[in-house]
Amino acid sequence: MPFGYNGKILHVDLTRGTTRVEEPDEKWYRTYLGGTGFVGWYLLTHLAPGTDPLSPENPLVFATSVVVGAPLSGFNRYVVGAKSPLSGAFAETEAGGYFGPELKFAGFDALVVHGRAERPVYLWIRDGIAEIRDASGLWGLDNWLTLERLRQELGDPRVRVVSIGPAGERQVLFACLQNDLEHFNGRTGMGAVMGAKNLKAIAVRGTGKPALADPEKVREIARWHNERIKSHPPNVGLTKYGTPGLLKSINDAGFLPTRNFREGWFEGAEALSAPVYHETIFHSNSTCWACAVRCKRRVERTEGKYPLDRRFGGAEYEALAALGSMLGIRDLAAVAYGNQRCNLYGLDVISTGAVIAFAMECFEHGILTPADTGGRELRWGDAEAMIWLIGEIAARRGIGDTLALGVKRAAARIGRGAERFAFHIKGQELAFHDGRGKTGMAMGFALSPTGADHIETPHDVAFQGDGIAKLFPLGLFDPVDPLKTDEAKVRFFFLGQKAWGINNVLALCNFTSVPIHAMTFGRLVEAVSAITGWDVSLYELMKAAERANVLARLFNNREGFTPADDTLISRWFEEMPSGPLRGKRIDPERFAELVRLYYEMSGWDEQGRPTRGKLVELGLDGLAGA
Repeated sequence: MPFGYNGKILHVDLTRGTTRVEEPDEKWYRTYLGGTGFVGWYLLTHLAPGTDPLSPENPLVFATSVVVGAPLSGFNRYVVGAKSPLSGAFAETEAGGYFGPELKFAGFDALVVHGRAERPVYLWIRDGIAEIRDASGLWGLDNWLTLERLRQELGDPRVRVVSIGPAGERQVLFACLQNDLEHFNGRTGMGAVMGAKNLKAIAVRGTGKPALADPEKVREIARWHNERIKSHPPNVGLTKYGTPGLLKSINDAGFLPTRNFREGWFEGAEALSAPVYHETIFHSNSTCWACAVRCKRRVERTEGKYPLDRRFGGAEYEALAALGSMLGIRDLAAVAYGNQRCNLYGLDVISTGAVIAFAMECFEHGILTPADTGGRELRWGDAEAMIWLIGEIAARRGIGDTLALGVKRAAARIGRGAERFAFHIKGQELAFHDGRGKTGMAMGFALSPTGADHIETPHDVAFQGDGIAKLFPLGLFDPVDPLKTDEAKVRFFFLGQKAWGINNVLALCNFTSVPIHAMTFGRLVEAVSAITGWDVSLYELMKAAERANVLARLFNNREGFTPADDTLISRWFEEMPSGPLRGKRIDPERFAELVRLYYEMSGWDEQGRPTRGKLVELGLDGLAGA
């Protein structure tokens, strides 16, 4: 009898209209654990090289883990993956909320969707049973109406729903998935993959829970964890202000992306800061399943031209940067309203903000003109232009159809030198942390298999001064200098990446787990052991994280990605023009040298391919697709 997990993976073939249940053995579960490990295994073994990401052959994987659903704060996430239509690379994107635990309670550790339905459908999964149902009446609806209709149709207000909005239906290449209106699998374009399958939504309800190997030990760790969350400074800050609390400190440090990464300091940041947020639009805290941090915001505004509905949650840091500083907009209500529109339509707010910033800079330089935009001017600071473009992108109308391709493809379509302002890594737009102020994160952006993703890499600034004590168990004892680009930074990233990766294979929230927040390495190892009954170690968990990263690397290798793709945007090789980091740049030759050092430390060859010895070490040498 398995502990902590069900031992069942649900496969749904939309082309044939069939379902089946796979029951992998315990060795498979312990090897891959879940999350990015499951996604990497399924993509490498079930997808032929060169497959069109929007074809029926691209499987869409929803993965929990062997510990998701255990009653501990942050043990509540799930990972969605496929081949990305935005980049053509390995794709995975995480979300919190209630959907991941609910899938476990319904009897499945993961869901793999194959094929394409002839007409719009949704999946209804409840207590071990899965049905493919007609969704013709849902197609065209936004995410709010989809959730309301499904809960009415299924007669249960506690049904958990992942859905796509009109952007996913129209296959905007950075369309996202939304669950229960407040939680998002934002990056890599998984909404477009779901839309290409004619899959509008997945509704889940479960009443069972996997048994725990040592329930009393799990309860003891949960009590300790929740008490520590109340006093651990990073968690206290998240409870009070959420991620919006980061914006002012990032701006003060000089690495808040501003006007398409041209600057790192925004003169209007105070108007977007957490105190103003709480004084003007904040309604209440929200949370994910069984989580004591309660970092989520809900906002409300009933007056003015930018009404805000608390059912849609509230703008996080990335949204404030995406639709605020990146566009030179300091109107907080407008930024929050733009975020709400992205949520309704099912657009990744990070890529949306980046592609609008690209368009505004192209307009500034005359590459785009009113003739291209239907007479509309796209100027920095213009909130109305931002909101208008969100609608055009979601509808794939006019210039929005071009921007719906993402900055890389949009620049190629526009031509006229537009690529100078199209900032991406491996085809995906960057999250909003200027690498000139966080060089370790910059390395993570360059080496991430998905392209620049802030969830997949350690943040240097958390390990300055006394903060380095969090990494003592990894053998890292010297405080990190966020501005240095040297061998010590490579070592920090090399080890820190594996610690960060534990959260991605176990589908844990970074805001409750190692290495920054309340959970410690030692107690995490105890928790995993108490949940599963396995005598795990930190070494084993880090190796599982490395294994998942190598699976993703192997996938990208066979899809044609090379060391030339493990680089940064050109703007970070230029001097910061103003602000606290004025004159700071990353040297491109030195950076490339350090990337090669990372390859060497990782057991990869000069072309960034894992060696046979590394595959043997990780038990991947006989894997189909490797």
